[in-house]
Amino acid sequence: MRPARAALLLAGIAALVAALSACSDVRYLAQAAGGQLDLLGRARPIADVLADSAVGAEVRRKLELVGRVRAFAIGELGLPDHGSFLKYVDVGRPAVVWNVFSAPPDSIHLLTSCFPIAGCVTYRGYFHEADARAYADTRRAAGDDVSVGGVSAYSTLGYLKDPVLSTMLGSGDASLIRTVIHELAHPALYVKDDTVFNESFATSIEEAGMRRWLKEYGTPELAGADRLAQERAAGFEKLLLQARGELEALYAQKRPAAEVQTRKAQVIQTLNDRYAALKVSWDGYAGYDGWFARGANNASLGAVAAYATLAPDFLALLERNGGDIPKMIAAAAECTKRPGAARQSCLRGR
Repeated sequence: MRPARAALLLAGIAALVAALSACSDVRYLAQAAGGQLDLLGRARPIADVLADSAVGAEVRRKLELVGRVRAFAIGELGLPDHGSFLKYVDVGRPAVVWNVFSAPPDSIHLLTSCFPIAGCVTYRGYFHEADARAYADTRRAAGDDVSVGGVSAYSTLGYLKDPVLSTMLGSGDASLIRTVIHELAHPALYVKDDTVFNESFATSIEEAGMRRWLKEYGTPELAGADRLAQERAAGFEKLLLQARGELEALYAQKRPAAEVQTRKAQVIQTLNDRYAALKVSWDGYAGYDGWFARGANNASLGAVAAYATLAPDFLALLERNGGDIPKMIAAAAECTKRPGAARQSCLRGR
């Protein structure tokens, strides 16, 4: 999409929300539209970036890798080509967006914000960290638990031609390959207000795609790095989901508020202790220290839901379709016509 058309689209969305939403929501959307337009306006064709002698060798190498993975995802996996990842933008900051999650002090369930077109989401994303922290302060003042975390990549679901972001290039090759496949998968199938379905779908395409990439183009070193990263991620997620479950059970008991807060602090301290032990088993790997430095609470643990729980069902559906990803997507699209639990049963062939 040309920048002019992108501007019209975002302006149209802003006008729609202005007509239907509170002033605070209009301001929120305005910063989102402005941040997106800034990225689109500064993005350069990757071919021009690669030809620029001022660009560092590592950035050039990773952009070339992104190009190969993009061609693989479209040409070999059969994902639709929406024109994303053909340009590059140096974001100029450690994260492209900062997401703010908030939850009541006695609940693990995140507060939601609902908007026309986008639907309801359990966070608010800000292109400037100061804006994110200012909003977080208002939620803390209201008595909520709050968590603010940076994001390195996101998808506009094919509405815009997403550029490669400099924040995407900070990870290892295995993570970068998975990110490109994951984000390119999102526009292929999306259900409004069903995060578990959407993330499980993209995760399944990511996993299937990574397996094929490793088989066709991988090295033992890349496979080993990917396996280790996935094992650590699974261990980290298991740790957080355990603490989340303990807090859910605590809040369901309807104990006096003071007792709840005391027990809540104990659960969080136990989580920190378990992480310290997990790090020892990882020989001191500290890749998740940043998450703990922000402080575990209802909001941060509420954001770590089992979003990929349906990924095995999608992978099984892929197998039933002979490993043909476009056929799997078409079959899954038929399931999206059903509501809730029936949609999940459909994925399982019922």
